[in-house]
Amino acid sequence: MKRKKEILPPKTSRWRTTAVFFIAVIVGLGLFMARESKILSYMSDDPQACVNCHVMTPVYNSWMHSSHREWAKCNDCHVPHDNVFNKYYFKAKDGMYHASVFTLRAEPDVIKMKEASQEVVQQNCIRCHVQQVTQTKYDGWIEDHRDNRTGRQCWSCHKQVPHGKVHGLSTIKFNVAPLPTDQEDELVIPEWMQEQIKD
Repeated sequence: MKRKKEILPPKTSRWRTTAVFFIAVIVGLGLFMARESKILSYMSDDPQACVNCHVMTPVYNSWMHSSHREWAKCNDCHVPHDNVFNKYYFKAKDGMYHASVFTLRAEPDVIKMKEASQEVVQQNCIRCHVQQVTQTKYDGWIEDHRDNRTGRQCWSCHKQVPHGKVHGLSTIKFNVAPLPTDQEDELVIPEWMQEQIKD
C-alpha cells in the first residue's frame, strides 16, 4: 500500500486522474504491441513464428525445400539444448536483438549468424550428426576429415545445408510467405511471369 502512494499522487491531487490515465495508456500500448508482434508465438517451436518478421521469408522458404524440414525445426538448430533455461534465455536474447534491428530497419542485405549463434548451430550439428562426425570410414576418402572434423564449422564444407544458396533481402518481393506479410491485395508474381500466364 505504501508503494502505491509513491507511484500515484494523493487522492486529493488533481494529477491523480492524469497519472492513472497515462499508466492505463502505457499498459494498453504494451498489450497492443505484444498482440501485434505475436509475442507468444516466439515461445513455441513453430517455424512459422520466424516468418512473423518478413526478413526471414527467404530463409524459411529455403528450409521448407530442404531435407532438414522433415527432421529439424528452426529451434532444433538455432537454440541451445543443454537445458530449458538456457534455451529460453538464448531465444529471448536473440529475439530482442532481432526485434530491435528489424524495428530500426537496420537489417543487413545478407543475414549472417553472430559468433554465439555459430557456436550453438555447430553444437547442434554435432548433436544430431555425432555418428557421421565420429565414424572413421570417412578417413580414406574425405581429405582432412579425421583431423578437422571438430575443429572447423560444419558449413565450411556443407555450405548449402539446409538453407541452400545465400538469399538477400532483394529476393523478398518474390518470396511467398506461409503467412500473409501484407494485408494488401498486392500480387507477389513478377510481371514477366504474369505475361506468360496470360498467354
